[in-house]
Amino acid sequence: MMLTTTSRGYDEARLGFQRRDAHRPAAIFPVTSAAEVEEAVRYAIDHDLRIAVQAAGHGLTQGIDGGVLIATGGFNGVTVDAERKTAWIEAGATWRDVLDATAPYGLAPLSGSAPGVGAISYTLGGGLGLMARRFGYAADRVRRIEVVTADGVRRNAEEDPDLFWALRGGGGNFGVVTGIEVDLFDVPTLYGGSLYFDLAEHPTVPEMWREWTRSVPEEVTSAIAILPMPNIPQVPASLRGKYVGQVQLAILGDRGEELIEPLRAIGKPALDTVGELPYVDSGQIFAEPERPDSYTSRNALLKDLDALETLPELAGPGASRMHVIGIRHLGGALARQPEIPNAVGHRDAAYSLTVLTPGKGDDGREVLEPWASSTVGRALNFTFAKLTDEEVAEAYDDHERLVALRRRYDPTRRLHANHQL
Repeated sequence: MMLTTTSRGYDEARLGFQRRDAHRPAAIFPVTSAAEVEEAVRYAIDHDLRIAVQAAGHGLTQGIDGGVLIATGGFNGVTVDAERKTAWIEAGATWRDVLDATAPYGLAPLSGSAPGVGAISYTLGGGLGLMARRFGYAADRVRRIEVVTADGVRRNAEEDPDLFWALRGGGGNFGVVTGIEVDLFDVPTLYGGSLYFDLAEHPTVPEMWREWTRSVPEEVTSAIAILPMPNIPQVPASLRGKYVGQVQLAILGDRGEELIEPLRAIGKPALDTVGELPYVDSGQIFAEPERPDSYTSRNALLKDLDALETLPELAGPGASRMHVIGIRHLGGALARQPEIPNAVGHRDAAYSLTVLTPGKGDDGREVLEPWASSTVGRALNFTFAKLTDEEVAEAYDDHERLVALRRRYDPTRRLHANHQL
């Protein structure tokens, strides 16, 4: 089935989670199988049209204007092989789909903080998840990839070492992925949640969290969000109108409470959601918004957090625009190449800092300026703004190899990726 601009359901099919600059395609193919993906790609080739792909649409940077949109949301099956501890994930599955399929077996994928995000697009961009310091990037644990390349041919990417390397970290520049096989882990539960501190009462929370991360084991993956909370009924009463430091915790093993004692010593949090929880409910840790919205974001991968003192002025309650600061602790398994290397770059980074700006205005780049001396690169999965070619190159250790491979597999740039090589 193909939808055009006059078809019923056109707007519903083209809109994703990111509403700032939605797709405006000439034709939409709401696919339900790999064969239908092939058909859509061949249609685009025959009519000399560009191709965009959308599952959930969280990471959209710039919508396609005209061309073909392959909407994969209805192609979202997940097949679990409990004996091999793997899952086959179809093109449009979200992490919620994967979590629901794997939980009955006591197995967990390397999913991210927001269950509504598309599992494949997240993984193609690297995938920095809740167990990342213990097991690495989601892209590190991919066994197989089925992809329809820009010439309309369906391939098994693992049979082509260059293509397999590029897809795992290089994003959507090399084809339309119809399915991936990933490793699963024996993690039925974890110790996690958030400690929300009022920064007016506890201004040292970001610095204390940084010091704490210097010595925690790889079983601890954590982050901190720093943001002014709106004074609205949807926000818990204890947080309304406050400038908050939300320490987000995901800890494997049975030492969780012992490991976070230094954080609890900071003082009484305004809200405490930390405890043992089933991995299937791990979206509660970050508790990110689930309503579609407009936003931009910029990211920097850092060797240290040496400009924390600039955040209250540039992104606090008195700033000219609302910004949400998200800082994630890296290292551990993230610093090591997988058995079969991939394109994920800057594994030497110690932290990832993202500035997310709601609305349709500027993208918060001024908040990142004080961090220039500590910046080693950027993570494109956390960058929701159109970048220059030079800025995209800063995400990779081997950008030239990726560009050469993109020219081989998509010489006419038919594919409209979130971040184009």
